[in-house]
Amino acid sequence: MFSERIRLLRGEKKLTQTAVAAKIGLSGRGYQDLELGATPRGDTLLAIAEFYDVSIDWLMGRTDKREVNR
Repeated sequence: MFSERIRLLRGEKKLTQTAVAAKIGLSGRGYQDLELGATPRGDTLLAIAEFYDVSIDWLMGRTDKREVNR
């Protein structure tokens, strides 16, 4: 679920894997691995959620609500 959702978000923003990786502090290969199904570390998960402005629960498939509760 996570890998599909980050691919979806990246596609919606028309960004490359390299561009997103640079913004969140990962190597290009590290981000590619996430899109291929690797499990993210906590700090990486938080960085991705903040970058895309979505909830961690949505990224992980626990809810269909993208919005962050603030």
